[in-house]
Amino acid sequence: MTSRLWLLLALVSASATVHAQTEATAQKPARFQLYGGYNFLSNSFNGLPGARHPLNGWNVSITMPGWRNVRFKIDASEYLGTNTGASQRSLFVAAGAQYIHRMGRESAFIEALIAPNSGDLQRYWGPNGSPGETASFAAILGGGLDTPLSRRFAIRVEGDYQWSNFQLINNVENLEPIETPGLPRNFARVSTGLVWGF
Repeated sequence: MTSRLWLLLALVSASATVHAQTEATAQKPARFQLYGGYNFLSNSFNGLPGARHPLNGWNVSITMPGWRNVRFKIDASEYLGTNTGASQRSLFVAAGAQYIHRMGRESAFIEALIAPNSGDLQRYWGPNGSPGETASFAAILGGGLDTPLSRRFAIRVEGDYQWSNFQLINNVENLEPIETPGLPRNFARVSTGLVWGF
Protein backbone atom coordinates (compact mmCIF):
# COMPACT_ATOMS: atom_id res chain seq x y z
CA MET A 1 0.00 0.00 0.00
CA THR A 2 2.78 2.49 0.85
CA SER A 3 4.60 1.75 -2.43
CA ARG A 4 1.43 2.69 -4.37
CA LEU A 5 1.10 5.87 -2.34
CA TRP A 6 4.73 6.83 -3.11
CA LEU A 7 4.16 6.09 -6.80
CA LEU A 8 1.03 8.27 -6.84
CA LEU A 9 2.89 11.07 -5.05
CA ALA A 10 5.77 10.86 -7.56
CA LEU A 11 3.37 11.03 -10.54
CA VAL A 12 1.55 14.05 -9.10
CA SER A 13 4.89 15.84 -8.46
CA ALA A 14 6.16 15.09 -11.96
CA SER A 15 2.96 16.29 -13.61
CA ALA A 16 2.98 19.50 -11.53
CA THR A 17 6.61 20.14 -12.53
CA VAL A 18 5.90 19.57 -16.23
CA HIS A 19 2.80 21.78 -16.05
CA ALA A 20 4.79 24.59 -14.38
CA GLN A 21 7.50 24.40 -17.07
CA THR A 22 4.87 24.44 -19.81
CA GLU A 23 3.16 27.50 -18.34
CA ALA A 24 6.47 29.35 -17.91
CA THR A 25 7.44 28.67 -21.52
CA ALA A 26 4.07 29.79 -22.87
CA GLN A 27 3.96 32.99 -20.78
CA LYS A 28 7.41 34.37 -21.63
CA PRO A 29 8.23 34.12 -25.35
CA ALA A 30 11.70 34.95 -26.65
CA ARG A 31 12.21 38.52 -27.86
CA PHE A 32 14.48 37.56 -30.78
CA GLN A 33 14.56 34.32 -32.77
CA LEU A 34 17.52 33.15 -34.84
CA TYR A 35 16.82 30.26 -37.24
CA GLY A 36 19.07 28.11 -39.42
CA GLY A 37 18.37 24.97 -41.39
CA TYR A 38 18.03 22.96 -44.60
CA ASN A 39 15.99 24.36 -47.51
CA PHE A 40 14.38 22.57 -50.51
CA LEU A 41 13.08 24.36 -53.63
CA SER A 42 10.62 22.49 -55.87
CA ASN A 43 12.25 23.36 -59.23
CA SER A 44 15.35 24.93 -60.74
CA PHE A 45 15.08 28.39 -62.31
CA ASN A 46 15.62 26.99 -65.82
CA GLY A 47 13.33 23.98 -65.23
CA LEU A 48 11.31 23.96 -68.43
CA PRO A 49 8.67 21.23 -68.85
CA GLY A 50 10.43 17.89 -69.17
CA ALA A 51 13.57 19.17 -67.44
CA ARG A 52 12.39 19.96 -63.92
CA HIS A 53 14.94 19.45 -61.15
CA PRO A 54 14.61 20.49 -57.46
CA LEU A 55 17.33 22.46 -55.68
CA ASN A 56 18.76 22.08 -52.16
CA GLY A 57 20.29 24.72 -49.93
CA TRP A 58 20.23 26.51 -46.62
CA ASN A 59 18.00 29.08 -44.93
CA VAL A 60 18.73 31.54 -42.08
CA SER A 61 16.46 34.17 -40.58
CA ILE A 62 16.08 36.49 -37.62
CA THR A 63 12.83 37.79 -36.19
CA MET A 64 12.77 40.86 -34.00
CA PRO A 65 10.37 41.97 -31.28
CA GLY A 66 7.23 43.37 -32.74
CA TRP A 67 3.83 44.67 -31.88
CA ARG A 68 1.49 42.15 -30.25
CA ASN A 69 1.99 38.90 -32.20
CA VAL A 70 3.41 40.50 -35.36
CA ARG A 71 7.20 40.44 -35.77
CA PHE A 72 9.61 41.85 -38.36
CA LYS A 73 11.61 39.12 -40.15
CA ILE A 74 14.75 39.12 -42.31
CA ASP A 75 15.30 35.90 -44.26
CA ALA A 76 18.19 34.69 -46.44
CA SER A 77 18.15 31.48 -48.48
CA GLU A 78 20.58 29.98 -50.97
CA TYR A 79 19.86 27.20 -53.46
CA LEU A 80 22.45 25.07 -55.24
CA GLY A 81 22.27 22.53 -58.06
CA THR A 82 22.65 21.86 -61.78
CA ASN A 83 19.97 21.48 -64.45
CA THR A 84 20.15 21.17 -68.26
CA GLY A 85 23.91 21.75 -68.24
CA ALA A 86 23.81 25.01 -66.27
CA SER A 87 24.77 25.72 -62.68
CA GLN A 88 21.88 26.92 -60.51
CA ARG A 89 23.14 28.99 -57.58
CA SER A 90 20.95 31.73 -56.17
CA LEU A 91 20.73 33.84 -53.02
CA PHE A 92 17.48 35.50 -51.92
CA VAL A 93 17.40 38.08 -49.12
CA ALA A 94 13.83 38.94 -48.09
CA ALA A 95 12.11 40.96 -45.38
CA GLY A 96 8.56 41.22 -44.15
CA ALA A 97 6.12 40.40 -41.38
CA GLN A 98 5.46 37.22 -39.42
CA TYR A 99 2.34 36.64 -37.30
CA ILE A 100 2.73 34.14 -34.44
CA HIS A 101 -0.06 32.27 -32.66
CA ARG A 102 0.82 30.22 -29.57
CA MET A 103 -0.98 26.92 -28.98
CA GLY A 104 0.21 25.65 -25.61
CA ARG A 105 3.95 25.15 -26.02
CA GLU A 106 3.93 25.14 -29.85
CA SER A 107 3.91 28.27 -31.98
CA ALA A 108 2.29 28.40 -35.41
CA PHE A 109 3.12 31.28 -37.72
CA ILE A 110 2.24 32.76 -41.09
CA GLU A 111 4.44 35.19 -42.99
CA ALA A 112 4.63 37.46 -46.02
CA LEU A 113 8.07 38.50 -47.29
CA ILE A 114 9.35 40.41 -50.32
CA ALA A 115 12.79 40.35 -51.91
CA PRO A 116 13.21 43.29 -54.31
CA ASN A 117 16.02 42.85 -56.83
CA SER A 118 17.07 39.51 -55.34
CA GLY A 119 18.12 36.08 -56.58
CA ASP A 120 21.76 36.80 -57.37
CA LEU A 121 21.96 34.18 -60.15
CA GLN A 122 25.10 33.95 -62.25
CA ARG A 123 24.69 35.26 -65.81
CA TYR A 124 24.60 31.88 -67.67
CA TRP A 125 21.89 30.01 -65.73
CA GLY A 126 19.53 29.27 -68.64
CA PRO A 127 19.12 25.90 -70.41
CA ASN A 128 22.48 24.70 -71.78
CA GLY A 129 24.18 27.74 -70.23
CA SER A 130 22.26 30.43 -72.12
CA PRO A 131 22.35 33.95 -70.56
CA GLY A 132 19.61 35.25 -68.31
CA GLU A 133 18.75 38.04 -65.87
CA THR A 134 20.70 37.89 -62.63
CA ALA A 135 18.11 39.49 -60.33
CA SER A 136 14.33 39.52 -59.95
CA PHE A 137 11.61 40.65 -57.57
CA ALA A 138 10.45 37.75 -55.39
CA ALA A 139 7.50 37.27 -53.03
CA ILE A 140 7.25 34.59 -50.35
CA LEU A 141 4.03 33.56 -48.57
CA GLY A 142 3.81 30.70 -46.11
CA GLY A 143 3.91 29.50 -42.56
CA GLY A 144 5.14 26.85 -40.20
CA LEU A 145 5.29 25.37 -36.73
CA ASP A 146 7.88 25.66 -33.94
CA THR A 147 8.02 22.80 -31.41
CA PRO A 148 10.16 23.57 -28.33
CA LEU A 149 13.02 21.29 -27.34
CA SER A 150 13.98 23.38 -24.30
CA ARG A 151 13.37 26.87 -22.96
CA ARG A 152 15.59 28.47 -25.63
CA PHE A 153 15.60 26.00 -28.55
CA ALA A 154 12.88 24.69 -30.89
CA ILE A 155 12.56 22.64 -34.07
CA ARG A 156 10.93 24.46 -37.00
CA VAL A 157 9.10 23.01 -40.00
CA GLU A 158 8.12 25.59 -42.61
CA GLY A 159 6.41 25.54 -45.99
CA ASP A 160 6.22 28.51 -48.39
CA TYR A 161 5.09 29.56 -51.84
CA GLN A 162 7.74 31.61 -53.70
CA TRP A 163 7.15 33.67 -56.83
CA SER A 164 9.99 35.13 -58.90
CA ASN A 165 10.22 36.40 -62.48
CA PHE A 166 13.62 35.52 -63.97
CA GLN A 167 13.84 35.81 -67.76
CA LEU A 168 16.36 34.71 -70.36
CA ILE A 169 18.04 37.49 -72.38
CA ASN A 170 19.10 37.88 -76.05
CA ASN A 171 22.71 38.74 -75.37
CA VAL A 172 24.87 40.04 -72.55
CA GLU A 173 25.28 43.56 -74.02
CA ASN A 174 21.59 44.23 -74.76
CA LEU A 175 19.97 42.62 -71.66
CA GLU A 176 16.58 42.50 -73.36
CA PRO A 177 14.34 39.82 -71.77
CA ILE A 178 12.98 36.98 -73.88
CA GLU A 179 9.53 35.65 -72.98
CA THR A 180 10.13 31.91 -72.62
CA PRO A 181 6.99 29.74 -72.36
CA GLY A 182 7.21 27.24 -69.51
CA LEU A 183 9.99 29.00 -67.60
CA PRO A 184 9.00 28.52 -63.94
CA ARG A 185 7.83 31.43 -61.80
CA ASN A 186 5.97 29.53 -59.08
CA PHE A 187 7.95 27.50 -56.57
CA ALA A 188 7.29 25.60 -53.36
CA ARG A 189 9.94 25.69 -50.67
CA VAL A 190 10.23 23.57 -47.54
CA SER A 191 12.64 24.28 -44.72
CA THR A 192 13.44 22.59 -41.42
CA GLY A 193 15.99 23.43 -38.76
CA LEU A 194 16.74 24.80 -35.30
CA VAL A 195 15.38 28.01 -33.71
CA TRP A 196 17.26 29.78 -30.91
CA GLY A 197 15.23 32.23 -28.83
CA PHE A 198 17.05 34.92 -26.89
